[in-house]
Amino acid sequence: MKKNLLAAVAGLALVSTAATAQTELEMTSAFGKNLPILGTAATDFVSKINGISSDVEFEHFDPGKLVPTLEALDAVSNGSVDSAFATSGYWQGKINAASLFAAVPFGPEAGEFLGWILYDDGADLWQRMYDENGYNVHVTPCGVIAPETSGWFKKEINTVADLQGLNMRFFGLGAKAMEKLGVSTSLLGASDIFPALERGAIDATEFSMPRIDARLGFHKIAKYNYYPGWHQPSTLFELLVNGDVWEDLSDTAKNQIEVACLANITTNLAEGEATNYAAMVENTRDNGVIIKQWAPEMLEAFEGAWNEVVVELADGDAFFQEVWADLEEYRAGYAIWNQNIYLPRK
Repeated sequence: MKKNLLAAVAGLALVSTAATAQTELEMTSAFGKNLPILGTAATDFVSKINGISSDVEFEHFDPGKLVPTLEALDAVSNGSVDSAFATSGYWQGKINAASLFAAVPFGPEAGEFLGWILYDDGADLWQRMYDENGYNVHVTPCGVIAPETSGWFKKEINTVADLQGLNMRFFGLGAKAMEKLGVSTSLLGASDIFPALERGAIDATEFSMPRIDARLGFHKIAKYNYYPGWHQPSTLFELLVNGDVWEDLSDTAKNQIEVACLANITTNLAEGEATNYAAMVENTRDNGVIIKQWAPEMLEAFEGAWNEVVVELADGDAFFQEVWADLEEYRAGYAIWNQNIYLPRK
């Protein structure tokens, strides 16, 4: 009897251990945890998933702790890092269509974008993009923010001629439009932008929302802050998990990750909407920032340049053409709703 009892206890211990065993994943983030909205999106996701899952646990690492931001996709694909919280716009140099799942100039705002991703073809195309380009990753939409500012400039910009010859940090597809207008662009990580502005390596920059930009101190050097953010009417964020790691996760863990990401989309959007106006007030009241709105002629120039970029990117790239056509078809339908249901903005 004693032997039977000991065997039963040992068996229960093994079952208990198996039931509580967790898969532990290291996650590199494209944004430092010190950054509001962007950084907290990554740390909030980790808190959400670790709070609800007994099957999987994520450990957050700031940019550069495991790999530099711009190397995260390759690192997750080859398995040197388990997962990454990022935005696909950072892979624009590798895949033409990447930024169509991040931020589209003159494109959809947050609600419209999420509709295409979650209830139309967007999510399937997003995964296909990685699969067809040989990346061994599983992608889950995991955050979204409302429009960003259009940029910080050291001098007032009144005409396209004022842009020509500027060196500017710029993100994604908007950078290609700016280049059409005579701007030399480069993609820098958050921590590299202020030093580049300070030493004159760049003349201007865009990065993100007023509260985030305030944390990075751009107002200390560039006093003209332009709106609206035509290049990023909304920005999507992604959770990338190595494909082999994803396949090995339990169905419960996969579902919990997806649920945590959906919750993260909500809080990410809400944090940006709730907290940016205070930074704008402080910038103008205390930091000498001059908020400027682009003249209609400038917005027309930006949109004209963007329309040229789309034609060039689609030329010879069947997948870009497919994604762009799908998004355009969706937006044409959405316009019926959009143009009728909302009050005019004041």
